[in-house]
This record gives sequence, C-alpha cells and structure tokens, in this order.
Amino acid sequence: MTTQTLTAGKNQVTFKSFGVDLAGDLYLPDDFDATKTYKAIVGASPFPQVKDQIPATYGPEMAARGFVYLGFDYLGMGMSPALPGEHKQSRYTFRLIENTWDAVSYLGTLPFVDDIYGLGVCQGGSTIASAAVTDHRIKKIALVSGMMAADDFQWADRDAVNQQIAAANASMQKMYETRQPDYVAPFLLTDDMSREEFIEVGGNPMVGETYDYYGRDGVKGPVEVPTFTNMHIGDQGMQSLFSIGQAYADKIVQPSLTIYSRTAFTAICSAQFVEKLTNEHQELAFDEFSHVDFYYKPEAVKASTDAVAAFFNT
Repeated sequence: MTTQTLTAGKNQVTFKSFGVDLAGDLYLPDDFDATKTYKAIVGASPFPQVKDQIPATYGPEMAARGFVYLGFDYLGMGMSPALPGEHKQSRYTFRLIENTWDAVSYLGTLPFVDDIYGLGVCQGGSTIASAAVTDHRIKKIALVSGMMAADDFQWADRDAVNQQIAAANASMQKMYETRQPDYVAPFLLTDDMSREEFIEVGGNPMVGETYDYYGRDGVKGPVEVPTFTNMHIGDQGMQSLFSIGQAYADKIVQPSLTIYSRTAFTAICSAQFVEKLTNEHQELAFDEFSHVDFYYKPEAVKASTDAVAAFFNT
C-alpha cells in the first residue's frame, strides 16, 4: 500500500521494476476522493517517448473523464534510470512489457483503484496488446495509432531490414567491447535538425508530421521536453523489428478497441492486427486525422479519448 499523499491532478510517483524506481506521473480526477474507487489506466507511449509527451497529453484528458491514469518513463528512459552497467535511451521491447506488468502491480496497490485498463499509442499499442496476453489483471485495452502489426510494414523490404540488423549488430558489438553508449538517430532525425533538413533526408510520407512533433522546433521535441532526445542506443534496430502484439493477437481475451487513421502510412499496422483478433473487439477508423495527429492535435485527441472513455465505461 502506498503511504504517499495523493491529490487531484498530477502526482509524481515511483514504482519498482527490475529492482529500480521508475518515474511516473499519476493523474487523478478533479473531484478525487481517496475513499472512493476509480477505474485506472496504465498508459504506454510511442517510441522513443518519455512521460512528458503522450502521457502528459492523455493523462489529463482521461483524468477529466473520471479515470486514474499512470504514465511513466520506461527503464533507461527520461527520468527512470538504466540498470547498473547499462546505458540511457535503451528502450527494449521485452522490458517494455515487463515494466507495464509492474505498472499494473503498482496500480493494484492503490486502495482507490478498481478495474485496470491499458491504453497504448503507436509502439505503446503493441506494448499494451503484448502485456495483456498473459496479464488478465488488465480488463480492457485500447490502442491508438497502434504499431501492433509489423511484418508487412517493417519487414517488407528485406534488403533494408538486413541493413538495419547489420547496423544494430555492429552497434551492440561496439558497446560490448567499449562499455560506452553508441547513440544514433533511429528516424534519421537529430536534435538540432531544421524541418527542411529532416524532410530532405527523412524519406517517408510521415517526415513532416514527425518533425512537427519530435523535431527541434516541434511541439514535443527536445527543446520543449528537456528529458527527451531523438538519439537512441544503436542496437534499437534489433528490438523494433519484433511485433509481439501481432503474433499473439488471437490469444488476447480482453475486450479491445483499436483507433487509427485509415489514410495513415501506418494504417496497415492496426488493420492487420484487427484481422487476427478473436476477442470482443471494436474498431474506429478515421479519414480526417493522421498517425501523429492522435498524439497532440485537440480534435484528434478528443475523438480518441472520448471513444476510449466510452469503451472503458461500458
């Protein structure tokens, strides 16, 4: 049981995972009363985000709709430490799942928490879907712009994939031998690039919206969020090719909601996931929003959080 005094709004909290304290923000409804019980949400953010990005947007929105919401920095990210002997900016697929399980355990210690749900955005969608496969303490899941299906998205160009793997393998070997971090820009976006520079090298349909969120001059880039950087451990390419959520979609038993843009470059990642589901499921596809619109644009965030709240409340 927690001994911390928690109040309405944003509360800074920590919880244990892998033996260290992960940094979290716990958002509570404006009329919060510790003697009552609430439905709680564990949030999962996109790669390579920290809790002051998606969780800082979705946390207040879900709290305003009457939910408890936990956003946190994964192991080695933001304000959460890396394990001894390891490096910061090391967001690894299987650890994301285990961190999520521990976040659920933490919420379970709070006396005012009733049912627990999962809400993941982008890579967070895969994280939540994967965590829910064997964690039935999570009663429902909602996935927004989710990257749950990776095969036809990430593995279609095998030559490019093999280059990605080779670079990640070399980075891992280098770090093992030198014991020093090897930082790269996984999206080719560095912290000091201009929008024009990134568009020139970005090479995919999402470069503009990616920069407008993550870039130096973006709404949630390294200037606006000091704990965030676009630079990441170089072996990340060995992690991002795994899509556990897609592989185990037919094993998910909890009711689920998938929200995505039908016109987005990443739409296939949600659509193919939905095709494999055998559970009670709802799908909500929009034409007017892009993948990144759901990160921060008011109309898209309202559409997704309204739908999520209605789904979790039924």
